[in-house]
Amino acid sequence: MDDPTISAVIGRRVWDSRGLPTVEAEVRLASGAVGRAIAPAGKSVGGAEAVDLRDSGLYLEGLGVERAVSHVNREIADALRGMDARDQAAVDRALISLDGTPNKSRLGGNAIVAVSMAVVHAAAAFARVPLFRCLGGTEARQLPLPEIQVFGGGAHAGRRVDIQDFMVVPRSVGTLAEALSMTAQVYRSAGKLLADTGRLYGVADEGGFWPAFDTNEEGLETLVLAIERAGYIPGHDVGISLDIAATQFCRDGRYWLGLEKREFDADGLGERLCSWIDRFPIVSIEDPFAENELEAFQRFTSAVGERVQVVGDDLLATNAQKIETAARIGACNAALLKPNQAGTLTETKSALGAARAAGWRAIISARSGETEDVTIAHLAVGWCVGQIKVGSFARSERMAKWNELVRIEEALGDEARFAGGEVLRCGRKM
Repeated sequence: MDDPTISAVIGRRVWDSRGLPTVEAEVRLASGAVGRAIAPAGKSVGGAEAVDLRDSGLYLEGLGVERAVSHVNREIADALRGMDARDQAAVDRALISLDGTPNKSRLGGNAIVAVSMAVVHAAAAFARVPLFRCLGGTEARQLPLPEIQVFGGGAHAGRRVDIQDFMVVPRSVGTLAEALSMTAQVYRSAGKLLADTGRLYGVADEGGFWPAFDTNEEGLETLVLAIERAGYIPGHDVGISLDIAATQFCRDGRYWLGLEKREFDADGLGERLCSWIDRFPIVSIEDPFAENELEAFQRFTSAVGERVQVVGDDLLATNAQKIETAARIGACNAALLKPNQAGTLTETKSALGAARAAGWRAIISARSGETEDVTIAHLAVGWCVGQIKVGSFARSERMAKWNELVRIEEALGDEARFAGGEVLRCGRKM
């Protein structure tokens, strides 16, 4: 039967990369087409994000998702039954209206985003096309530039290192497949360096190595050395990207860097970051200040925005209105996009539109608590986002996304275009 209407919505509890429960949604159409998607979860969470609905009590330390799953199976299923799965905007409006709160706290952002993503998967199955084609049509042919974690820190590694993500950006290759091969060599080189010097403590939440550095700068120095030992030129072949995640170590407007045993105000932290930009091949810095420090972002972007990409995450919360506000004063020049942070795909796409209207770049991003779900790989290509960040080059929940992008590039064949280092525009060669 050639019918795209939703006949059933099913929620179930599944498990993420940290062994914590999360929500999977399955959307069935009258035609027999089926779409599934799983909600990720963050540990380093901004105050303006859609709320993960968790159960209280002692069971699973209060992190259960039975209430969220119940909402999928009852209220959400009833509301969406009979709707056209091809009308994503209408479906997402129905979800937002049904929840009725500004942060999706009643039904749960985890329930809502899982359903929102599952609907587009069902629509693609109905059309018998890959998801990226369903999202972008014939214009969907650009593979994104990856930012890939090598060292994990911050909330993802017991705060052993203050900086949350030390990432590499492969710049001098012409395909995504080559970029991943380059990353694999740098990743292995970095692991060997840590092991040889007795500083390897394990693996962080997103698959990056958990290092025992004495200073944050030692992380940058080691990453440069790993790039060189892998046979590449730092800055020219491989750039460095940092996620400072400063909200996580800010208290009352002061920033405490534990490894440095020093406290800074926003301007002092900005000066420290500027000194790193001067000394290391840094091409992108995410969340250099806390989410409420809009003016500090503006001063920093004014100082370095022609040299590096300044990315807002907690500051912007994948919210079009917040991006428009930040853009008016030049607080960033790039936006991180996380579907579960917004709560629906329509809101995520609106945030992308606001970033583009401001002349900013955009990065589609996974979370620290991930699964085998590969939706964001297709969003990156289908929406021609230009950059993607899914964690490290290890652990199957991360590799599932990289491998899906390899398949998409192969499927596109001669049509494939790799965004490459040029998508940064401001990134320096050193």
